[in-house]
Amino acid sequence: MLNHRAGESDTGRSGRAGLTGLTTRAVAELAGLARRDAARAEADRRLTEEVAAGIRSAHFPRHFVPSRWGGTAGEFGALVTAVAELAESCAGAAWCAALYASHGRLAAYLPPEGQRDLWAEGPDARIAAAVVPPQGRAERCGDGWQLDGEWRLASGADHAEWILLAAWTGGEATREHRVLAVPRGELTVLDTWHSAGLRASGSTSVSARAVHVPGHRTLVLEALLAPQEGAARCHTVPYPMVAALVFAAPLLGIARAALREWTAGARRAAAPHPAAHTVLAGASARIRMAELLLDGAAERADRGEVTALAVAENRRDAATAAALCREAVDTLFLAAGVGAQDPGSVLQRAWRDATAVAVHRTLDADAAARGYAQAVLAAEGGRG
Repeated sequence: MLNHRAGESDTGRSGRAGLTGLTTRAVAELAGLARRDAARAEADRRLTEEVAAGIRSAHFPRHFVPSRWGGTAGEFGALVTAVAELAESCAGAAWCAALYASHGRLAAYLPPEGQRDLWAEGPDARIAAAVVPPQGRAERCGDGWQLDGEWRLASGADHAEWILLAAWTGGEATREHRVLAVPRGELTVLDTWHSAGLRASGSTSVSARAVHVPGHRTLVLEALLAPQEGAARCHTVPYPMVAALVFAAPLLGIARAALREWTAGARRAAAPHPAAHTVLAGASARIRMAELLLDGAAERADRGEVTALAVAENRRDAATAAALCREAVDTLFLAAGVGAQDPGSVLQRAWRDATAVAVHRTLDADAAARGYAQAVLAAEGGRG
């Protein structure tokens, strides 16, 4: 599945028309736009207005929005495929597209009145978030909460209509990790994003000063662990089963772009790299293994039985796929020689972007391994 382009047709894998909303044409057009603006987005440390609008037009934000609000309640396989394709053109655009989609899924756990606030004007509201770890302060205020403080790493905040923020609420004995939905206009976006990689993602900070959030626009993070009864499949899988899968998707596209660039350079080279065969075979094999792992994890998320072991398998496979992609990009970058040190080098940007994605906490291979071992040892007749 993942070695094909997003949306072989508009019907999606299940054959139901409009299931994903992410069509081949829309994703390809957005990828072309993102490729055109990639250098400018990196220099500006945020997406261009055109690419941000293109993400909405391609319907990434509505991908997991419930159908009652006009969303497509889509599949994880379709999202991962589309995000990986977009990342071949611009990792920052793919990162934001993936998160706008994922945050729509998170917001679907808000009370109905809160969902209405977010999607009253349509399902393509772009939602940014800074929910892990909890930051800032939230204090009870009437029927809701008052927010104050600063939240880091709100990717895509510049172009979002809503931002989900998290803070600890309650006392020591009743402490809760609470997520609160706030209109972007009630917050201040700070110019704090100066990362080596994923520069175009605009993963900046936001601040709140005495912002009131009504109670119906909040939820506790633990709600994401429980399936929504009677909801679409994408809302019946727990967050830990799919978080790493979505974050690994951009890395797959980054690695593909690096492989394509290195291969083109090797064809042009007057003096080929002495171990070109080893570099090419090793990197391409790692990328192919990553594709297969993410394919299986997406299929499990979309159709498999949800068990503790399945959740651990998904996290294991996504973390392993991310490591394979990072290793492939490292190999290609090192084998490219001094040419890859040029500021405009596609390989240099791929190496920086891959490194930035790989350090995300959801892709921690050691944590994934511990969780997998615990699940296998706890399961009678454990498989793997």
